Order: sequence, then structure tokens, then C-alpha cells
Amino acid sequence: MTDSAKEPELLNPQEIADLQESERDAREVTYSGQDFDVNGLVRRIVQEDILVPSFGHNDDRIEADGFQRGFVWRKPQMDRFIESLLLGYPIPGIFLVKQSDNRYLVLDGQQRLSTLRFFVDGIYGGRVFSLDNVADRFKGLTYKGLPDDLRRKFDNTFIQAILVASDGTPEALDAVYNIFERLNSGGTQLTPHEIRVALHAGPFIDFLEDLNRLDSWRALYGNRSPRLRDQELVLRIVALYVNAAKYSRPLKKFLNDFAAKNRPNVSPELEATREVFRLATEIISDHAGRNAFRLRGQQVNAALTESVMVGLMRRLDQGGNAPDAASVSVAIDTMRGSAAFNEAFTRSTADEEQVKSRLEAGTKAFAEL
Repeated sequence: MTDSAKEPELLNPQEIADLQESERDAREVTYSGQDFDVNGLVRRIVQEDILVPSFGHNDDRIEADGFQRGFVWRKPQMDRFIESLLLGYPIPGIFLVKQSDNRYLVLDGQQRLSTLRFFVDGIYGGRVFSLDNVADRFKGLTYKGLPDDLRRKFDNTFIQAILVASDGTPEALDAVYNIFERLNSGGTQLTPHEIRVALHAGPFIDFLEDLNRLDSWRALYGNRSPRLRDQELVLRIVALYVNAAKYSRPLKKFLNDFAAKNRPNVSPELEATREVFRLATEIISDHAGRNAFRLRGQQVNAALTESVMVGLMRRLDQGGNAPDAASVSVAIDTMRGSAAFNEAFTRSTADEEQVKSRLEAGTKAFAEL
């Protein structure tokens, strides 16, 4: 990311509430502490004994894949971090997950570890990595240009690490999710779905992204969300369409469990959902337009969207001719005018009864088409 890149979007109130809502069950983990010198950390990264995963990217080497969202530090932050090491200042520790193959996965500390490697390699963003935003005596220095005493000080600085044991089982991954969620603070917090994508990267997340790229869905949703909110909404629709009867709070747990269940492979049931989702978005896009997902203004309303989509997808399950343009628009207007729906979307939208009422309103509106 260059210095001119846009700042990441802040979490919205619903995402903050999702992160703060406690789960009904929590698992214990085993951890230990260990100190690594900078030279050893960089060597392990180069040898891939420490893995810094790419956000959302499936990697067979990684048991809990993709926990990082990409490198987000700007050059001044990187310079000042290196300067802190040269000055002997204390720096925060890192969290690593010790996998069953004895590799370490970076759970927290990507920005610091990546900066160390960039500095030692001598290149960042296609340019020589020299220090700029530092005290005068360090300006212009590169790793190779460090005086011997400073190089030794840099290489031999110890960074504390917390090592969390993981055997790659769903239970262990769930505990890792909970740890990361509690570490998820500061200026670039991940959304609940960004953490979810990290934990469950693989064929199922690819399936969601395929749906997220459909032209008809994009016409309805609008521009892609840099925080994956569009992909999370696809997940909500699919999970409620397939498994609404088992919905319970918290919403993040329901979606996590659905993603975990389907992580290894895309089942025939989900493949069938792909076609129903596509057809529903095409019908809505052609007949009702992008306002079908919006109550007021330009923002997509997630509660309305999942109700419209699940209701129409259930109607399409019945077979017969697809609804015509006029009837689709009437059904959506009818649902919006439903007292049950309006109550279900204006109050706590994640409550079991509110979700049930919304979906019933959508199902009823489309049932007779």
C-alpha cells in the first residue's frame, strides 16, 4: 500500500455490536511465551518457518488461513518502528499460532514483522528502503548501511512472542477466532466477516465470492465494498436460505458455524443455491432495480435485502413460471408495508424472533406470485 492509499473504512455500528456480543460458549487454549531476536525472526520468515498469510487467500500451508488483511502501514510508521529498535525502545509483542507442522502462523504482528523483512531486504514499494521520518542521525540509513554497532543492536533486539498451540481442528480454530477477535483493536480493526474469511478461507469463501461477482448482484448492490460487506451479505442470504430454522444469536456465531461446516467443500446443496441466487438477483435487477434493497437513501439495508432475497428464492423453489415485473415490484412494496416487517427491521435486527418475522414477511409477499 502506498502512502497515497485511502484510509480503511471504519466499522459501522452493527459490526461493532457483532464484535462486542459474547458467545454462549468459549474454549480454552494452551499458550506459552518465547523471545525471538530480530535476526532470527527475519530468517524464519525467509525460510517460511513463520508464515505471514495474505488476507482471504487460501494457502495449503496454513491451517487457519488468511488472518491478515494486507500490509497497511505507511512509510512513516515503518521508519519510526525501525527507529524504535535502533534507540532500544520497548515495542509490543507478537502473537503466533504454532501449527501441527511446527510452522508459526502470524496471528498478530504482521505490520511489524513485514517491516523488519522489508528493511533487511532493503526494498519497499520498488524503492530502496532508507529511513526518512526519523531523527537526523538515522536519516538516509539502510540496513546494509548501518554501522556495525547499530546493526548488532538491531539484529540482537529481542521481541516477545505469545505462542498459541493449534492442531487444526474446528475447535482449535474457533478458539483462534476468539483470540483474534479480542486482539482486534486499534486503528485498523477487522470486521467480523473479515475475521471469518481469514479463518475459513477455501472453497466456500470462493463460492461466496463467485456469487458476489455476479453482474446482477453487482447491479443491485453497487460498488464493491472494500470491507467485504457485500460478501458478508451474500453469506447471510445463503445461510438463512439454507438453514434459517437453526438461526440463533449471536449472528456472527451462526455465520461462523455455517462457514465452518461448508469450508472443506461446496456441497451439491450449495451448488443448487448458486443457481437460485443468480436467478433471484436477475429477476430483481430486471424488474425492481437497485431500490429493492434500499429503504431510504443510497445505503443497502441488509435486513431488507435478506428478506427480499430469501423470500424470492423460496418462491423460485416452488417451480413454475418466474414472477413477472409488475408482481415482483408489488411483492416488495407489500413487504415494505408490512407492520411485521417494519417492526422486525427497526428493532434488534439479529434477535431470533425478528429474523423469523422478516423472513416470513418476505416469504409471504412472494408466495402467491
